[in-house]
Amino acid sequence: MSGQSSMRTPLARVRNLGSSHSGTSDFWRQRMTAVAMAVLIVPVIVIMVMLSTRNHAGAQQILGSLPVAIILVLFIVASTWHMKIGMQIVIEDYVHNEKIKLASVMANNFFCIAVALASIYAILKMSSGV
Repeated sequence: MSGQSSMRTPLARVRNLGSSHSGTSDFWRQRMTAVAMAVLIVPVIVIMVMLSTRNHAGAQQILGSLPVAIILVLFIVASTWHMKIGMQIVIEDYVHNEKIKLASVMANNFFCIAVALASIYAILKMSSGV
C-alpha cells in the first residue's frame, strides 16, 4: 500500500470493517434470516392451508401441537429480524438528519419487537389452549 492513501482508519483496516462498522455482519444476518424464512415458508404455508379449512376449535387443535408452534415462532423471529435489518439499512442510507435517523432507528426497533412479541404471544396463547 505504499504511495496510496486510504480513507479508512488504521483500526478499521485491521478489523476489516466497512464505514458503518457493521455492514458485513448486517449483510450476513440478513442473508441468514432470508435462508431461514425460505426453509420455513413451506411448513408455514402448509400450516396456514390447514388452518384455513378449520373452525376455531380445529385451529386450536392444530396450533396446540408443539412442532407447529415452534415452526411458527421461528418464522416470526426470522421474519421480524429480517424486517428490522432491512429497514434499518434503508434508514441509515437515506435519512441524513442524525436526530431523525436516531428516532427512526429506535421506532423501527420498537415496531419490530412489538410485532414479534404480539405474534409470539398469540401463537403461544393459541397453542396453550387458553
